[in-house]
Amino acid sequence: MTITEPAIEPLGESVLVLRFGERIDLALNARVHAVAAALRDAALPGMLDLVPAYASLAIHYDPLAWITTTTWRSHDDEAEPASSRLAARVREIVAQVTTVDEDDGRLVEVPVHYGGDDGPDLAALAANAGLTVDDAIARHAAVTYRVAMLGFAPGFPYLLGLDPVLHAPRLASPRTRVPAGSVAIGGAQTGIYPSALPGGWRLVGRTPLVLFDASRPSPALLRAGDRVRFVPA
Repeated sequence: MTITEPAIEPLGESVLVLRFGERIDLALNARVHAVAAALRDAALPGMLDLVPAYASLAIHYDPLAWITTTTWRSHDDEAEPASSRLAARVREIVAQVTTVDEDDGRLVEVPVHYGGDDGPDLAALAANAGLTVDDAIARHAAVTYRVAMLGFAPGFPYLLGLDPVLHAPRLASPRTRVPAGSVAIGGAQTGIYPSALPGGWRLVGRTPLVLFDASRPSPALLRAGDRVRFVPA
């Protein structure tokens, strides 16, 4: 799969946003992560953080690095914005990313206890889909998911790849407290609650893994671009 050139626009004085499209799609998200990996490898001056989303990528950077490390005057002696200089270099890097490996990314196995008190919505979700509970579990655990992005709360992964048969709308009335580690379905996605939070996704199970711990060197267990397999416990 080839990379089409994204639209690039500044967001304030220290962020560039690359926009690859406007839909939630596995292939499109794979392009985002391929470009993020290339930018990470390039180690551009002043790059502070890369924040991938479904179809966009935000580059947080120090604008001074693009003023002091290179010539920054144009022929008419007007200052060229740091964002323009960085955008030009980013386009060069994007042009070198000619293919995307959708199977790339670290693979993380997540043990899950499905149903019961840990997954109080599983039985109803399975019935609505015309499945037995065991069939619903098997379908949910049969897929390799992609962490499209982290959001909502620190360490919360939005996972793409859910079997369409298991798609289910969010609850009409969200719960005021969802236990940490709860594995849930919301629309066409699966997620894992990293801490006790309010939420309206349908709970199908729970993992003992700690998704976010600020005391760890890398606080979030899962990273954007990772692949995830659920393992029934």
